[in-house]
Amino acid sequence: MKLESNNHSVFLMRYHLVLVVKYRRRVFTDEISARARGIFEYIAPKYGITVEEWNHDMDHVHVLFRAQPKTELSKFINAYKSASSRLLKQEYPQIRRQLWREYFWSRSFCLLTTGGVPIEVIRKYIEQQGERRPS
Repeated sequence: MKLESNNHSVFLMRYHLVLVVKYRRRVFTDEISARARGIFEYIAPKYGITVEEWNHDMDHVHVLFRAQPKTELSKFINAYKSASSRLLKQEYPQIRRQLWREYFWSRSFCLLTTGGVPIEVIRKYIEQQGERRPS
């Protein structure tokens, strides 16, 4: 386990974020997910965030990321949701046809700290998103 540090503290803060498409519309392809990740990685450094893992299912994304103690997570998530919604709808017009209104993301999100579970369990869970499960 490698700790991070800044001028005043030593820390290791990992989070598991799940963002769901409005109305659970099945809009994610590998290409759209890659673009959504690119937007996330562009905005993240401004908030002291580093992506560790990203994957998607057809109607949601999972992100494992590290943050710093000063990071304002809700501001970052709202900034990301706003920017990615606008850009993804502009760049992929088929998304606009699948959604009824202007929103891309559901208003809610799930953000979990990863302290209670070994990180490799979370990594494996995220890596397996979108894979067929035995019935």
